[in-house]
Amino acid sequence: MKTVKVLVAAVVVMVGGMSAAWAQMTPVGTWHSVDDKTGEAKSEIQISDNAGVLSGHVTKLLRKGADPAAVCTECKDGLKGKPMVGLPIITGAKKAEGKTVWEDGKILDPESGKSYTLRLTPIDDGKKLEVRGSIGPFGRTQTWVRVQ
Repeated sequence: MKTVKVLVAAVVVMVGGMSAAWAQMTPVGTWHSVDDKTGEAKSEIQISDNAGVLSGHVTKLLRKGADPAAVCTECKDGLKGKPMVGLPIITGAKKAEGKTVWEDGKILDPESGKSYTLRLTPIDDGKKLEVRGSIGPFGRTQTWVRVQ
């Protein structure tokens, strides 16, 4: 009987650890975006899930000397002149059926004011997020780092 209890306890611990790993294989959470040129963190992004649709906004500016009151000067329409902190940059991404990929959304580059088709792919056990913005066959991928 003691062996059965030990075996059950081991299975519970193992399953609990697996579910924690699976829980991280999602873009939902807080991320540091990284500057392509310097490799330094430039902003903190919070991604949330609302009924299976992801959205994300800037929660902090991390660059040295960044003005916390900065506004989006390059944005268009209703986002022009809005504060960078709180700016919605990810909209409409949905999980691809049977995959650990979220797509069909848009991502805004506040530095250029342009929006791109979005694809989010958690990697490295969910510790990193490949963020791909594209227009047609052209685009680029950044790797964001999960904030622990």
